[in-house]
Amino acid sequence: MRKNVIWAVLVVVAALLEATTMDLVRIQGVVPDLMLLLVVYFAIAEGEERAMFTGLLGGVFQDVMLHRGLGHHVLGLVIVGYVVSRISIRLITEHPGVKAALVFGASLANGVVFTTVAYVQQPSISALHLLASSVVPESFYTALATPIVFFALHAACGRRHNAQRSFV
Repeated sequence: MRKNVIWAVLVVVAALLEATTMDLVRIQGVVPDLMLLLVVYFAIAEGEERAMFTGLLGGVFQDVMLHRGLGHHVLGLVIVGYVVSRISIRLITEHPGVKAALVFGASLANGVVFTTVAYVQQPSISALHLLASSVVPESFYTALATPIVFFALHAACGRRHNAQRSFV
C-alpha cells in the first residue's frame, strides 16, 4: 500500500513540476521530460507493469496539461515503459551510463511515436524538422538529467530494485 501511495505521489509531483517550474531549466527552448524519466526509472526498478501504469497516468497528465487529444503522450510512454523494461532485464542497469543510454533511447522512441501520430493527424507539419529541432535535443537534455532525477527517485522510493523482479 505504501509503495503505491509513494508511486502516485511521485507521478503527480512530476506532472506538477512539468506544468509549473520546468521553464526554470529551459535551455534553447528544450526542457527534460520528467515523466519519461519516471517511466524509465520504474521500468528498471519494478518492471513493465508499473512502468506502463506510470506511462498511462503521466501521459494523461501531459495530454491534459498541453491541451492535446487524449492518447498522444500515453501511447508513447506506455510503449517506452514496456520496451525499456524488457530490455533492462538483459542489461546491468547499475551503471549510470547504461541508465542514461536507456533514457536517451527511450526519449528518442517516445519522440518518434509522438511525431508520427502528429504527422498522421496533420500531414502539413515537417516531421523531420520537428525530430531534428525538438526531439533529439530534448533526448540529450533528458539523458543528462538522468543521474540527478534517478538519485532523487531512489531516495524517495528507498530502494534500487524490487526484490521480486526476476532478472533472467
